[in-house]
Amino acid sequence: MTLPLPRSAAAEAITVWALCFAGILIGFLSYPPAGKVIATVGFLYLPLLAGQTRAEDWPEFGFSTRTLKADLLQFLAVSAVVFPLFIGGYVLFVTAWPQLPHEWTRIFTPYTTVPHFEFRLPPRFAEWVLDDVFVVAIPEELFYRGYLQTRLRDAWPQGRTFFGAKLGPAFWVTAVLFALGHLAIFQVWRLAVFFPALLFGWMRERSNSIIGAALVHGVSNLLIKVLDVSFFG
Repeated sequence: MTLPLPRSAAAEAITVWALCFAGILIGFLSYPPAGKVIATVGFLYLPLLAGQTRAEDWPEFGFSTRTLKADLLQFLAVSAVVFPLFIGGYVLFVTAWPQLPHEWTRIFTPYTTVPHFEFRLPPRFAEWVLDDVFVVAIPEELFYRGYLQTRLRDAWPQGRTFFGAKLGPAFWVTAVLFALGHLAIFQVWRLAVFFPALLFGWMRERSNSIIGAALVHGVSNLLIKVLDVSFFG
């Protein structure tokens, strides 16, 4: 099977993203559980269909165990810096948001009750670990940072170096498309994923791999679930 795609690298990438987003949107609107299945399958296999004429496979999109040790070290280093800051920012946010006008909180947050901290793990936490890493994080990173960011980088200049990674237009556009892709479930606050997308994109450019970014992505999702259930029950 081949996809009739534009020859331009940028046009190809945007077309593949639009096809994937349309499929996910139709899935969520018709039968919500189907949306997640369509997303996972599309993220994993649309890049392969798009890249088959160039003999590109998952390793070309940064999904390989060849640099696993370096990827794990990157994951640990980024986690040690980012996660304490994230937890502190989360606590400040959930403490402050009840003071905001109700109209704002309804649009820009998913929370509807006053926070009260009591450490808990989400029910069926082990299942969430598998889901967030293998069903969500790895497929999303393969598609967005592995395929999309790489293909856009083929079309546009890489830009300036920032902490060891060259960040050009492809880096920014991928983060924007990642955020817009989350609006398949239309909730304005989901656009906030633009900010972690910048971290994931930087990790991809810094290491030429998606493994570290996928691990940070998966653990971030799990951390949010733990914090949500601990503060909001």
